[in-house]
Amino acid sequence: MATKANSIKLLSISTPQMRAFHLTWMAFFVCFFAWFACAPLMPVIKGEFNLSGAQIANINIAAVAITILVRLIVGPLCDHFGPRKTYTGLLLLGAIPVIGVAFAQSYESFLFFRLGIGAAGASFVITQYHTSVMFGPKVVGTANAAAAGWGNAGGGVAQAVMPLLMTAMIMLGVSETFGWRAALIVPGVLMIVMAFVYYRYTQDCPQGNFSELRAAGIAIDGGKKGGWESFKLAAANYRVWLLFITYGACFGIEIFIHNIAAIYYVDHFNLTLGQAGMAAGSFGLLALFARALGGWASDKFAARGNLNHRVTLLFVLMLGEGAGLLMFAHASTAVLAIGAMLIFGLFTHMACGATYAVVPFVDKRALGGVAGIIGAGGNVGAVAAGFLMKGMGDVQQTLSILGIVVAATALCALAARFSSSTIEENVIASKLAA
Repeated sequence: MATKANSIKLLSISTPQMRAFHLTWMAFFVCFFAWFACAPLMPVIKGEFNLSGAQIANINIAAVAITILVRLIVGPLCDHFGPRKTYTGLLLLGAIPVIGVAFAQSYESFLFFRLGIGAAGASFVITQYHTSVMFGPKVVGTANAAAAGWGNAGGGVAQAVMPLLMTAMIMLGVSETFGWRAALIVPGVLMIVMAFVYYRYTQDCPQGNFSELRAAGIAIDGGKKGGWESFKLAAANYRVWLLFITYGACFGIEIFIHNIAAIYYVDHFNLTLGQAGMAAGSFGLLALFARALGGWASDKFAARGNLNHRVTLLFVLMLGEGAGLLMFAHASTAVLAIGAMLIFGLFTHMACGATYAVVPFVDKRALGGVAGIIGAGGNVGAVAAGFLMKGMGDVQQTLSILGIVVAATALCALAARFSSSTIEENVIASKLAA
């Protein structure tokens, strides 16, 4: 019988584990691209609808708010239906508001579709779930972080590519109004294509699909009963809520920066739309390696010590993120701001990877519930940051406060340390999987 993979063979798609690995990061990339496709075009959209600062803040909050609910739902859905069907459904349903936003005719309709697009952000939970059930303890941190990091890069690519795509449309002879709308249809079409590819070429776990395994009476990894039972088990675990907070302070900051970076560079440093897009995009492109680096480092620290070395690493990375964010907040020129953004971005992405290197060990009976709740924490952090900015009315002050808060939440990582019995159980599991 097929088992979890204990190595990552990047150039192979011959096994179900590696097909799932590659297709899940590709699906996540497409979803992240779609999720943040509007952000680099906001300076143009702002003029189109005569948006006020408060309205832009509402749009940024809407972009991440609905993701909280959807992330809580899709984790247990993965336990019940399997990641293959759950991802396919999310991609198809998520494509509707992505395409719909291109037809918005007012602030209200744009806000409505932007809210719906946020559902695409729940793809992260399915990605982490799928790699967690496909890879063993020795490499699961690296697998989770690499898949999530490469998928996250879709946000950075969107920052750089969407202004270029809009420009290309305009060069074909269309108006600016039609250009940004036509550009936004592209990610929606990509989501539909990815849905069919994912359904056709992946399976739920190494042994096969959940529905077929349950029909054959074969036990499956992850949530034993699925659905509500998985959520209740996860919600009763205090470590889940501690990691909920830390993930809000790293991934929440990441998506907050994605939403405000381009317009921040335009308004505060007088960069052009293209220059701002490239600067903001560099932050997202760190995910190509930095998140994987965080997961890899977590695996290495655990191999040389024990499970608690994973949370110690997370603590250090969160402190580095907080310090880097304060540097970014007080940068006086665009060059210094970009340099500081890259420094704190490195810590931020690594902290995200290190968080989900811990997730598979929190409660193996409720993997979907754990992944969903902690994933929702990221969006709660982003929404909280959005409301803070709306209340402060000043981006620099908001970033300064966030830097202090992030450093403080590092203590939650230390509080999530594992007991001796849990560490011993994972040592035994690692030996059995060897």
